Amino acid sequence: MKIIIAGAGDVGFHLAKLLSYESQDTYVIDTNGKKLDYINNHLDVITKKGDATSIKLLKEIGVDSADILLAVTESQNTNFTVSVISKALGAKKTIARIDNPEFLSSNELNFKDFGVDFMISPQELAAEEIKLLLHRSSFNDTITFENGLFNVMGTTLGYKSPILNLTVREVREKFKIVDFITIAIKREGCTQTIIPRGDTEYKLNDQVYFSVPNYSIDKLYPIIGKEHINIKNVMILGGSNVGEKAARKLGNDNFRVKLIEINNEKAFTLAEELPNTLVINGDGHDMELLEEENIREMDAFIAVTGNSEMNIMSCLVAKSKGVKKTVALVENMDYINISQTIGIDTLINKKLITASSIFRHIRRGEILALANLNNVDAEVFEFEVQEGAKITEKPIRELNFPREAVIGGIIRDGKGLTSFGDIQIKAGDHVIIFSLPEAIQDVEELFN
Repeated sequence: MKIIIAGAGDVGFHLAKLLSYESQDTYVIDTNGKKLDYINNHLDVITKKGDATSIKLLKEIGVDSADILLAVTESQNTNFTVSVISKALGAKKTIARIDNPEFLSSNELNFKDFGVDFMISPQELAAEEIKLLLHRSSFNDTITFENGLFNVMGTTLGYKSPILNLTVREVREKFKIVDFITIAIKREGCTQTIIPRGDTEYKLNDQVYFSVPNYSIDKLYPIIGKEHINIKNVMILGGSNVGEKAARKLGNDNFRVKLIEINNEKAFTLAEELPNTLVINGDGHDMELLEEENIREMDAFIAVTGNSEMNIMSCLVAKSKGVKKTVALVENMDYINISQTIGIDTLINKKLITASSIFRHIRRGEILALANLNNVDAEVFEFEVQEGAKITEKPIRELNFPREAVIGGIIRDGKGLTSFGDIQIKAGDHVIIFSLPEAIQDVEELFN
């Protein structure tokens, strides 16, 4: 598959990194030579310095034979233009990173007619991620499949967890009534993600990811040693696009939302546009203001200003005031790995979320959904099993399944099934797979 990426920023780099694991025919275009040099030194892709809207340049790298054109520069106008030109020159599919809400919600124009097949909004995706995190507040990472029939949920193990120092096999025996599979563990001081086996032990401060059907979620809380946190009162710091979209989504979901915005004009505009949100014009650094607005009574604090460090510090202050759930938006993807170690529940990065959303359009095979977990350089897939697929030939335990991957669950006839070794996957099943990058191709082969 030939893929052209316009933009070597964080989104473009992450996409190129994911593609480089699979030996795809990948080209990256950017005007910034330093970014391209960095990519050349770290990834096995082809780089081209220049303007991605240049017809001459696009022809030089063979856009007419491209399977996918990904326009992910910082400029939505550039992304739109590149997509339109590339489609006209013969690219099979175009995907553009777009921020304009009018483009995303317009019913008057079909942008496919112009040459843009899909539009992705980082702000919209980040706001949706925030909403999901608040609905599963005792977990710091959550992904839902088939409207919640199956879920991947991450949490850090504390002193109260009864599974500490037990093996996966021992926990499976001790909690027979709970249907769940541990699909990954991220351990302090360990750079690599652990794909757990029967003799793998759970340790204090492990970031553990569970795959669980909807009917077992409530039973999972005693295993992790936590109680479900009922969140109603939410304070959002920052009236950015993410803050505005998150406030709208949460207000529509009957959360009680306060939004603090320092810019007077912007605060008044937001107050008019968000009928279900109390908008306060003030400085989020002002502790007196936070106390006046009853920060101690908030169940969740969401910091989404344009300053990553301010977002982190504000969440730490909120934690010190007794706020149960904190979420900070950060621009630097290197920060993502430190959230649990510094006391913030979740750090999210809209560029990483965007790259994951775009990447599902690239996957071959019958993939219905794809997502990335925070702190983990791996992917979670939802496959639809086709007639004659190799994975249907034997029970799970007899399959030659890669050690760097694990089957997290099966959705069959509208029900979630835990994927133990004696189950045989059938055509029509939806299968949840967690895979490290080096095993992705082997996993895809089983679904062909």
